[in-house]
Amino acid sequence: MTRTVKATRKPERKSVLRAAITGVHGYVPPDILTNAELARIVDTSDAWIVERTGIKERHILRGEGLGTSHMGAEAVRGLLKKTGTAAAEVDLLICATTTPDMVFPSTANLICDMVDIRGIGSFDVQAACSGFVYALAVGAQFIETGKYRKVVVVGADKMSAIIDYTDRATCVLFGDGAGAVLLEPSRKYGIMDALLHSDGAGMQHLHQKAGGSRMPPTAETVAKRLHYVHQEGAAVYKFAVARMAEVAAAMMKRNRLTSDMVDWLVPHQANMRIIEATAERMNLPLKRVMITIHKYGNTTAATIPLCLWDYEQKLKAGDRLVLAAFGGGFTWAGLYLTWAYDPH
Repeated sequence: MTRTVKATRKPERKSVLRAAITGVHGYVPPDILTNAELARIVDTSDAWIVERTGIKERHILRGEGLGTSHMGAEAVRGLLKKTGTAAAEVDLLICATTTPDMVFPSTANLICDMVDIRGIGSFDVQAACSGFVYALAVGAQFIETGKYRKVVVVGADKMSAIIDYTDRATCVLFGDGAGAVLLEPSRKYGIMDALLHSDGAGMQHLHQKAGGSRMPPTAETVAKRLHYVHQEGAAVYKFAVARMAEVAAAMMKRNRLTSDMVDWLVPHQANMRIIEATAERMNLPLKRVMITIHKYGNTTAATIPLCLWDYEQKLKAGDRLVLAAFGGGFTWAGLYLTWAYDPH
């Protein structure tokens, strides 16, 4: 007797759970500092600043007692309202910042309090201008494991608090602002890959000399103006151009992306020349590069979420985005994601 063997269907492979950006919101303070105003403070000019940086103006947070958390909270409030998310639904909040309100508690902790998010985990990530990409990569892990369903990632900095406005080399570069995104689980879209790098040997070229445990604040450190950003521009520029271009190219190679497959490059907004060099390395036209440096300047951890906020209406579900950043330390990072929603 011949036995009939019934063909069995091969089980379908379950799609991977990813962390998708399902909403973005930004905040910049109302006060604007133009190049013309800076030219009245230090020996510079609008033409000099625009030619070397691409910056025309930047927003400055003014007001007694207002810190980075103020801007971060504004961005998060707008994000929750926009996405229809109740504060009680948020499982975790991460804030990337280089200018925390205070040494402790964390700025993330303060933001949670200000927007009435209670009882959840919150913490800061400090990776200078790469901080938001670092924080996105960290937040994604909690979604991908299935541990959490709603994670808010904030990038916020009040750079005006640590800038020496008598130093024309640095005071023209930086502005204040904040951006926030909501991460939620998706089996169709989301963060596909991330690369995080650092090299502490770069510290000497870009750092804040005083204010930490190595050199606590004293009357002398204040008098010597050691609580401001110290930057050796030529060295930082050289490293930033190389590392941002490298990490963007590596992200494309790792994920078999050709230039025509990348819909948007989202670069850290430090210098227009660095942005152009990164786009050139990726063989991308500038029309597919998010650029906000002309109106916001370098807002450090806030530059990339502010780009996403500014360009949100141009994005559509399925768009491939490559994020690239470089920051003091040195740190640099790249991230590849697919956008999860169409313009509202």
